[in-house]
Amino acid sequence: MGNVVVIEHVTLDGVMQAPGRADEDPRDGFEHGGWAHARTDEVMGRVMGEGMARRGALLFGRRTYEDFFSFWPKQTDNPYTEVLDQRQKYVASRTLKEPLPWRNSTLLDGDAAEAVAGLKEEPGEDLGVLGSGQLVRSLMQRGLVDEFVLMIHPLVLGTGRRLFADGSAFAELRLTDATTTTTGVVIAKYQASAVSAADV
Repeated sequence: MGNVVVIEHVTLDGVMQAPGRADEDPRDGFEHGGWAHARTDEVMGRVMGEGMARRGALLFGRRTYEDFFSFWPKQTDNPYTEVLDQRQKYVASRTLKEPLPWRNSTLLDGDAAEAVAGLKEEPGEDLGVLGSGQLVRSLMQRGLVDEFVLMIHPLVLGTGRRLFADGSAFAELRLTDATTTTTGVVIAKYQASAVSAADV
């Protein structure tokens, strides 16, 4: 395939947990769910819509896949539901079984990073990763992430699961594009260049 592109909402202190809804992910007693909602505007919708239109298949961890499936197919007044429904979706999980409930969904066999490395060798478009923090960290450890699209919100939560948690793989990022929304969110696109521990 093309590039593996990680697409995330994050706060200034790197929290990615539960940006969409209050009940999205309350693990570890997280009480700030839904923190990204108030900062959505036309600029963000346009930029993300353009990105969704260009990208190919989607990749999810089990938790994010189940959360998206419980929510998005029921939404009808937005430009994202049809795209999510129509796209090929790959799911990394050791507990889910085929057939998966959301159409155009395929369960990856075995180790997720190895499966994604195999997908990258096949011809095709980019593979977009939404949410799925644990999976993203696994892909980073293997040097499989090519690009990050980060919606950086002007907000410090002080608690919550972070995208780049302690122990994450070392990586150098190069800013390739940035757009600021009317609500102060910076949509930053970075090319990733993973560096192995031996190079540090």
